[in-house]
Amino acid sequence: MPNAQMDSANKPLSSDGRTYHVETRPGEVANRIVTVGDPQRARIMAQQLDSIVFEHSSHRGFLTITGLYRNVPLSIVAIGMGLSMMDFFVRETRMVVDGPLSIVRFGSCGSICDARVGDVIVADAAFGINRNYDYFDSGAGTPYRLSSLEPGDGPLTELLAGGMAAVGPVVRGAVGNADSFYGSQGRTGDDFYDANDGLVAWVREQVPGAVALEMESHMLFHLARVSTGRLNDRPPSVRAGCALLVFADRTGNSFISPEMSTRMVIAATKAVFDALVADSK
Repeated sequence: MPNAQMDSANKPLSSDGRTYHVETRPGEVANRIVTVGDPQRARIMAQQLDSIVFEHSSHRGFLTITGLYRNVPLSIVAIGMGLSMMDFFVRETRMVVDGPLSIVRFGSCGSICDARVGDVIVADAAFGINRNYDYFDSGAGTPYRLSSLEPGDGPLTELLAGGMAAVGPVVRGAVGNADSFYGSQGRTGDDFYDANDGLVAWVREQVPGAVALEMESHMLFHLARVSTGRLNDRPPSVRAGCALLVFADRTGNSFISPEMSTRMVIAATKAVFDALVADSK
């Protein structure tokens, strides 16, 4: 339910300039942002800020925490999971922040390479994995479709990779951004017809550099590339990078423990913050 009257159906903003889903307005979000899925992860990371100047939980489940780190404004935004949540976050943040945006997705993933639970994946690029609904309706095409690779920002990615080397083994490559946690990531079960036996192997065949599966990075990288204005006549105003902790080893069928995940988030926070602060392009 809306918390305030919106002034437009096309670009919903309240009378004081607050966005509909994320519920932030100018002055509340920094130009350097870490986006995570889990609000608990956001709060753990926020403990390493030097100070907190703003915190808000929206009625749509977005948590925004803004503070200072080494005297530089920095925001942490927890968005939940999936393509649409990343789209809400990036577009609505762009509406209320002046100047260039640098955004790092810091999340979790399932490894489909040699990386093991607790290792770090730094995404050089991302690609989409989408369920082909027509296949399940009429048998047309393949059950799943892959998009082309979308690169992350080069300098920001290098800063992330360098910092994460102090946290644990770092694997770099392309990350598959699925439109679901189950079917489109090759998780099998008896309740639904997903036609996804062998999907992970097929993805690796189609994208030789694929190293992990998750649900948000491709949308972030895509929106960064097209942040060029309505007429596509301006330089991109958003730059994006992505670092992921391996929570699930899809080849070895193992999953991280709660204790290890907390330790890894605490250890990696400084590397993510430092990359954003060092990023001065």
